[in-house]
Amino acid sequence: MTKTSLRNWRNGGFLKTLRTATILGVAFAATASSAFAAGTLRIGMTASDIPLTTGQTDQGGEGQRFMGYTVYNSLIEWDLSKADKPSALIPSLATSWTVDPADHTKWTFKLRDGVKFHDGSVFNADAVVWNLDKLLKTDAPQFDQRQSAQGKSRIPAVASYKAIDPTTVEIVTKSPDATLPYQISWILMSSPANWEAQGKSWEKVAQHPSGTGPWKMESGFTPRERAELTPNKGYWDEARIPKLDKLVLIPLPEPNTRVAALRSGQVDWIEAPAPDSVKSLKDAGFSIVTNAYPHNWTWHLSRVEGSPWNDVRVRKAANLAVDRDGLNELLGGLSIPAQGYLPPGHQWFGKPDFKLEYNVEEAKKLMAEAGYGPDKPITTKVVISSSGSGQMLPLAMNEYIQQTLAEIGINVEYEVMDWNTVINVWRAGAKDASAKGATAVNYSYFIQDPFTALIRQSQCNLAPPNGTNWGYYCDPEMDALFNKVRTTFDAAEQDKVLQQVHEKYVNDALFLMVTHDVNPRAMNTKVKGFVQAQNWFQDFSPITVDP
Repeated sequence: MTKTSLRNWRNGGFLKTLRTATILGVAFAATASSAFAAGTLRIGMTASDIPLTTGQTDQGGEGQRFMGYTVYNSLIEWDLSKADKPSALIPSLATSWTVDPADHTKWTFKLRDGVKFHDGSVFNADAVVWNLDKLLKTDAPQFDQRQSAQGKSRIPAVASYKAIDPTTVEIVTKSPDATLPYQISWILMSSPANWEAQGKSWEKVAQHPSGTGPWKMESGFTPRERAELTPNKGYWDEARIPKLDKLVLIPLPEPNTRVAALRSGQVDWIEAPAPDSVKSLKDAGFSIVTNAYPHNWTWHLSRVEGSPWNDVRVRKAANLAVDRDGLNELLGGLSIPAQGYLPPGHQWFGKPDFKLEYNVEEAKKLMAEAGYGPDKPITTKVVISSSGSGQMLPLAMNEYIQQTLAEIGINVEYEVMDWNTVINVWRAGAKDASAKGATAVNYSYFIQDPFTALIRQSQCNLAPPNGTNWGYYCDPEMDALFNKVRTTFDAAEQDKVLQQVHEKYVNDALFLMVTHDVNPRAMNTKVKGFVQAQNWFQDFSPITVDP
C-alpha cells in the first residue's frame, strides 16, 4: 500500500468510525459512580465482559491477568516484579518441583504449608487433585465444562496425578515433557470447601469465588459492567498484600470509549489506548507506559483440504505483501514489526532464511507461480474479533491487511465476532461449523514459554479436540523437533532446539506473521508504584492511587 493510500485510508474507514461515540460509552458514563475511595484503582479493560470468576478464567490472557492471578494462585507463577528483563517462573503454591532423574515422566510438587483459601479452608494436596479433576474428569462431581474448556488444553501432558501427603503432589506425564512447569502455571486453584458451601453450584461460586490470591471478590459482579476486588489481608505472601483499598474492573472493548473514560476521570487506567490518542493524552498529562511483551499478532492459517494456505507460495506471498512499517505508523509506533513468529532478538529466533520484508513484486511472482494473481484472485474468509485481550486494534489492522493482500490477488472476507466467541472458534478448530468456512483466524499468542508459544499450535496430535492446533497443521519433521524440546531438560540445549523450531516456522511461513505488541497502557499521574513486567500478566499489589 502506498503512503498516499495509507494516508487516505487512515482518514476514513474504521478510524473515522472509531472516533464516534458509542452506545457503550454513553451507558458507561450514565452508570459510573463519581465517589471512589482514595485508594481505588479503576481499570478499563479491552474485554467486553467480566472474565469468568470461578477459577479457570476466560477472555484469553486478559482474563488470567485481571481475574486469574488476582483472586487465585497457581502452583507455579511468573516473577512480575521487574521491568528490565523477561519474567521467569517462580514458586507460588508449590515451593519446588522436580522431575525424577530415573523416570522423566514423574514430577513431584512440594506445596506451601499454611495457605488458606479466602473462605478460611486449608489449601493442600487434596485441593490440587480436586482442581485437576474439575478440569479433566468428566465424571467428577465438581467437573465444570466452562472451566475445562479454558484449562484442559493448557495441560495436555498430564496423564495422572495423586496426593502423596498433605503437602506433596505427584503428576505423571504421558511421555517425558520438560514443558510441564509452564503448562501448570496456567492452572488456578479454587476452594473445594467453597464449592460445597455454595450448594455445589458453579453459578453460585461465580458470585462468591474463593481462591488463595492477593485479592478477594466479596461483593459479586455485574456482567458486562464491573467487578470489584478488595485486598486479602491474610495473603500468604506478606510482600504482595495489596496496598489499594479496591481494584475495579470495567469492560470497555472500544478503544475511544476507553480514552474518553480516562479523560473524564471515570477510570484511572486503560489498556490499549487508541494509537491516534496517545500524543494528546501525553499532552494532557497522562502517562503512557509500554514495555517489551511476549506477544505476537498473527493469522493462524488452516491446513485442511481445500485451504489456499496449503501452498507455501501463497503463504509466503501473503507475508511479503504486508507493509509492517506502514501498519506500525497506523499504530502510532506502538508495535514491533514482525521479522518472524517470535520478536527480533528473542533467544529462540535462530537464523531463518525467509525474510519478512515488504516486497509486493516478489509476492505477485509467487502468486503467479501458484496460479493466482489480481486477475485470478483467491477469495477466502478470516475470523477476526471486534476487540479483546492482546488483539490490539483488530478491526483497523485487519482492514489494512485486507487492502494490502488484495493488491496481490488475495481477496479476504471477514467474519467479525466477539473475542470470547473467537476463542471458542479457535478451540473448536478449522473443521468445526463455528468457523463458518474460514481458512484463517486472527489470533494473538502468548509467546513466553515453549509449549504455549510454539508446540500447542502446531503439533499433530494437538489438533482439536485434543488441543489448539486450530489449522490441523501436521509435519513429522516439526513433531520430531517438538519431541526433542520435550525431552531436553537442559535449558541451554533446549534453546538450540527451539531455534530450529522457529526457523522452520518462518521458512515454511506457517502463519501470517504481522507484528508484536508493546502493551501500551494509559493512566493518570495519581497511579503510583506500577512496574510493567515483560509479561502478559501484571502485579497490582504494589500500586497506590493518590487522593
